[in-house]
Amino acid sequence: MRSSNKWWGILMVRLCAALLFCLLSSLNSVHAAPAPHPHWSVGFHEMSFLDPLDLQPMHAIAFYPSSAREHTSNIEGYTVEAGEDIPVAIGRFPMLMLSHGNTGTPLALHYLATSLARKGFVVVAVIHPGDNSKDHSRLGTLSNLYGRPIQISEAITATLGDRMLAPFVNANQVGVIGYSAGGETALILSGATPDLDRLRRYCHERPDDHDACNTQGELIVDRDDLQPVADPRVHALLLMAPLSLKFGRQTLADVHVPVLLYSGDGDKLVAFDKNAAALARKLPIAPDFKLLAGAGHFVFMAPCNEEQIIAMPALCTDADGVDREGIHRDMISEAGRFFTRSLGIATRAGLQTADQ
Repeated sequence: MRSSNKWWGILMVRLCAALLFCLLSSLNSVHAAPAPHPHWSVGFHEMSFLDPLDLQPMHAIAFYPSSAREHTSNIEGYTVEAGEDIPVAIGRFPMLMLSHGNTGTPLALHYLATSLARKGFVVVAVIHPGDNSKDHSRLGTLSNLYGRPIQISEAITATLGDRMLAPFVNANQVGVIGYSAGGETALILSGATPDLDRLRRYCHERPDDHDACNTQGELIVDRDDLQPVADPRVHALLLMAPLSLKFGRQTLADVHVPVLLYSGDGDKLVAFDKNAAALARKLPIAPDFKLLAGAGHFVFMAPCNEEQIIAMPALCTDADGVDREGIHRDMISEAGRFFTRSLGIATRAGLQTADQ
């Protein structure tokens, strides 16, 4: 009986030792294998919804992370590294709304949009009706100033209801990217109120600023029923060379979202001292301000190919010593970190598949 008990005790010790070895081995293997870093390609999805100002169709292009192979597409003359309506990567991603400058196109910022999509953001590039590269009918009007933010809000709602994109975006993680006049739009969305007297005074002091003062400081009152409307869904702003001279310290008092602010001190189109530099001093929460030495207004547009350089030299050529590609690499990296800190990362909670 004693020998049997002894044999049984030895067997139990060996069994426990074997189990302990297996457990330690599995833990070591878990620590040794880091979580895989996802590599996403980029898809794009064209959206159409009604302009809240006149109930006519307006458009946006959403760039999103995809699990499909890499694609390159030609969109209105721009070579964009994205495929149309390819599968969306699994996840719920933060959503960034992109507002372009006066008479511009968001496709000029395609490199920023696709690069942030690769980092796990859905970037919705809105084409503002009446103020884009093909239609200038609202330029210099009150409806453009107050209508642009309302259009961005409508685009947020449209994206959250889009059959393809809705299962993959997070309604609680919304930021806005504003370039030039799009910066003004973004600030209104976050609670700023334009002061039209500031525009009048500025244009009296600097009548040669043909961009800001194309109507001599007096906006055309085509709609007297519109007011600046903030959107509480917006939680962070990236501003690039923002048109912000209409805002004083008091009219910015309700802006309480984090801001990443970029500007070049060589900007000849949107006066650096009265716009970005003044804005950085007046925001109630100090922005993360990145000043680019020697850079002009158009440095934030995607780096140009040879054909574009020939066709649009003013938009594609930077001052000596200004590295547009390097600026974009740094800005994309910083913007990814900024929006991740401000909005949070993509989640897998509550997922739906594209087939559901």
